[in-house]
Amino acid sequence: MDGYPEVRLRRLRRTEALRDMFGMDAPSPAKFIWPVFVVPGSGRREAIDSMPGQFRLSADELVKELAPVVAQGVKSVLLFGQHEGEGKDECGTPAADPHGAVQRAIPVLRRAYPDLVILTDVCLCAYTAHGHCGPHDADGDIDNDAACEMLARVAVSHARAGADGVAPSAMMDGQVAAIRQALDDEGFKKTLLIAYSTKFASQMYGPFRDAENSAPSQGDRQGYQARSSTSTSSGRCRAARCCP
Repeated sequence: MDGYPEVRLRRLRRTEALRDMFGMDAPSPAKFIWPVFVVPGSGRREAIDSMPGQFRLSADELVKELAPVVAQGVKSVLLFGQHEGEGKDECGTPAADPHGAVQRAIPVLRRAYPDLVILTDVCLCAYTAHGHCGPHDADGDIDNDAACEMLARVAVSHARAGADGVAPSAMMDGQVAAIRQALDDEGFKKTLLIAYSTKFASQMYGPFRDAENSAPSQGDRQGYQARSSTSTSSGRCRAARCCP
């Protein structure tokens, strides 16, 4: 990922909102990314107990929720989705469902806010039956390469739905290269790829786990997330760097 054609800096200049986000001017709301949690269906607004004042929202409710945010100058959102009911499996395949909560929300937001930068979290823990960020191998460990393949499928499904960028958070070795290759192969060369630099297995990020209903059913995530002084079974760090 050292240079062209993998790195295309023009991805950062494609729209006015992207130029505002990545430009060198002083920090402003235009550079903020507003995280939101989307669920299937309509008319849904569910309080997140571990995040007072925050909600899981269906796409139609999310449109309403974003109105005051956009009015204040915030130009970007990051969508976190989840799968409900039956269908979760070993590999997290519902994450790539073209009819999933994230995939359905993207065009709804695009119609409501044409200039909004829409980014999506790309992970599997909210979609696997076991709550880990990838399938298990024969030894019971997380299968890194199989996870990268699945993450690439998820990213492509988000790009196909209209996302401006995808943000992989599974902390699998090689996930950025795998996703970039898949996006390019499918013709999504303009789609941004925003990679988390580090994600800690820390209790500090428990609220995100609660919001996504993605706690591991057994074991912990220290085999693929960075260990910290407050390490527990899961957590996510929002530290990120842009990988154009």
